[in-house]
Amino acid sequence: MSRYRNALPQLAGAAFISDGGLETTLIYHRGVELPLFAAFVLIDDEEGRRELFDYYRGYAEMAGRHRRGLVLESPTWRANADWGARLGYDAAALAAINRDGVGLMEEIRARYETPHSPMVISACVGPRGDGYIADSRMSAAEAADYHAAQIATFAGTAADMVSAFTLNYVEEAIGVVRAAQAHAMPVVISFTLETDGHLPSGQPLAEAIRETDAATAGGPHYYMINCAHPTHFEHVLDTQGADDARWTTRIRGLRANASCRSHAELDAATELDEGDPQDLGARYRGLRARLPALAVVGGCCGTDHRHVEAICTAFGH
Repeated sequence: MSRYRNALPQLAGAAFISDGGLETTLIYHRGVELPLFAAFVLIDDEEGRRELFDYYRGYAEMAGRHRRGLVLESPTWRANADWGARLGYDAAALAAINRDGVGLMEEIRARYETPHSPMVISACVGPRGDGYIADSRMSAAEAADYHAAQIATFAGTAADMVSAFTLNYVEEAIGVVRAAQAHAMPVVISFTLETDGHLPSGQPLAEAIRETDAATAGGPHYYMINCAHPTHFEHVLDTQGADDARWTTRIRGLRANASCRSHAELDAATELDEGDPQDLGARYRGLRARLPALAVVGGCCGTDHRHVEAICTAFGH
């Protein structure tokens, strides 16, 4: 049963962490094969489930040490119809795997949550297509219809919220929000950005946030940025005047990449670029003035417990 769906504690200004780069950690540090970069396939396998539990356990213990809240993102980023079909999962199998993904987060919460470390279960949604390329774009209506099945499944679980990560064009974001609204699920939208600070579609981040808010009556509970290095977007957060700055207060979460490389360079890389955990932590600290509402911090591709520990320490309380 959902614990925080009606009152997400990270909205009250509490400091929360999230995990790092799940897929890159499993592939490069643990030697786990993930077909099509899909971690959800591990839920079906006893050994894979143990790998996932051990991965999340490390972050749950970190949250406890630092007396921080933790947003538990289910390993379901790829568990939608198109990616599922490519991996041999039909609609019924996908619904089961999405429920089980949230169930795994329940197990982590039941074992590690404390009064000083509340744990919010976030049901993770990913893009229909490639997270880096805005090529086959849907209308907002098409996107709402496409994502409705996965979000409807999550609505019947203990998930406290839905988070859509690595979205690269605004129509898909609007569709996800509308699908979540239809099922009374709190929803968070996380855009990915290129090295110029724009979405892969070419749209500026500020415009994407404003357009999504306008089309959904301010539907997202907050926004995040993920799968981009701070050097890619720091400059777009420097605004002039109160009216221009207002959009930055909608950003409450950040999950940056370890690497400064572009998406194209990361796609072509054969080795993991781990960056510098301490530098990344310092950059997060430096972003606090630009993102006054920032409350949820974690990592994305190339990051692991070292990066999130450094972020957590540098970010302060």
